[in-house]
Amino acid sequence: QVHLVESGGGLVQSGGSLRLSCATSGFTLDYYAIGWFRQAPGKEREGVSCISNSDGSTYYADSVKGRFTISRDNAKNTVYLQMNSLKPEDTAVYYCAAARGCGNYLRRRMDYWGQGTQVTVSS
Repeated sequence: QVHLVESGGGLVQSGGSLRLSCATSGFTLDYYAIGWFRQAPGKEREGVSCISNSDGSTYYADSVKGRFTISRDNAKNTVYLQMNSLKPEDTAVYYCAAARGCGNYLRRRMDYWGQGTQVTVSS
């Protein structure tokens, strides 16, 4: 059974940092790109970042470039999202999801989703 479990969310002050983790099981992480998405109240879900499975290429939304870093440890079946210089507008539920390549992430064609973790940034 496929599982993606996010953790590491919480409440942080503006300018602070959090590291989100996405622990995966039930499928071979080596064959999948992992994307992070977020959804704020009253807004549509948006893509934040993706890391490919083939060459480790990374993609970032313009709103998080230079502040967020995505990485993966296939041996631990885990993908991370390091979030620095957090802003109140980063407040959202963050989801990780798996797809056959970041091309599918860009097309929002994800195969598996986690349940999400709440990130709240206070001003």
